[in-house]
Amino acid sequence: MARRPTSLDIAQLAGVSQPTVSRALRGVKTVNPQTRARIEAIARKLNYAVDKNASSLRSQATHTLALLFFEEAAEEDGAINPFFLSMLGSITRASAKAGYDLLISFQQLSGDWHVDYQDSHKADGIILLGYGDYDTYRVRLDHLAEQGSHVVRWGAVGTGPGAITVGSDNRDGGAQATAHLIARGRRRIAFLGTADSRYPEVEERYRGYCQALAEAGLEVDATLRVDALTLEDSGLEAIAELSRRGASYDAIFAASDSIAIGAMRALAAAGRRVPDDVAIVGFDDIPSASLTSPPLSTVAQDARQAGEVLVATLLARLHGDAVTPAPLATRLVVRASSGG
Repeated sequence: MARRPTSLDIAQLAGVSQPTVSRALRGVKTVNPQTRARIEAIARKLNYAVDKNASSLRSQATHTLALLFFEEAAEEDGAINPFFLSMLGSITRASAKAGYDLLISFQQLSGDWHVDYQDSHKADGIILLGYGDYDTYRVRLDHLAEQGSHVVRWGAVGTGPGAITVGSDNRDGGAQATAHLIARGRRRIAFLGTADSRYPEVEERYRGYCQALAEAGLEVDATLRVDALTLEDSGLEAIAELSRRGASYDAIFAASDSIAIGAMRALAAAGRRVPDDVAIVGFDDIPSASLTSPPLSTVAQDARQAGEVLVATLLARLHGDAVTPAPLATRLVVRASSGG
């Protein structure tokens, strides 16, 4: 070659991306060994020399982790799910214990957060928290993975094309909640939550709900499933929708505590008693769940453990270690709203 070879030349000859070449020549362990060997062989053939100064600048550690909260809806007053706020203390402590500062930011899913952090060296790695539309940001996760960015997200384990995903066993939690309501003699159990591929955590909770119904010999009734975001207002609207459908129900499994609390408000306004007329179980065990009237039965996710595992997983990725997090166990907390 008449000119000095670049990493782009190596990428073209190796049939990989330029970020993959960069990671391979830096010795990052996540690159497939066969791919690394092919890249190194081409680099030797081209007499390619790594620019040590540029490499040093690119890999300069900030000893800072970024925690990005995503809003629940694309509105100016979008709210942070209370469950994620309950993780904050644990994430902060785990980061500090490892010697990292924590940069916290509130983001819109529609924004350019995917190019604003590691590209500008604001942080060594990113933790993503939010139950927004998964289809909206999976492309950005792919972009981060292509760059070799270090990202960990909270969500449904097994999803996340461009990031390691840490999450609870949502399906088992949904099954626990529904089986509990069935054991209380309830047979017409409504499900409130948007259960499709855009919200994989909620979809898994719905699958657990269906599983428990099937095991009890009960049919899944489509009229008892109402889409709802993880917001109190969505719980209110879901009860109104059940009323419009003329649906008969004696229990509710809500995909989040916020939805359940909104549903309880709507039922009270309609003169229906909880749990006498309608038993309710939520999901998350946010701090306000025990303060409702009556106190809300719920599926607890361990916020402390969740925060610690998120940080530990991200640090493992920073060190180039392979990580495959297992789903975290959930626990049914029985209170008065389900007749407990």
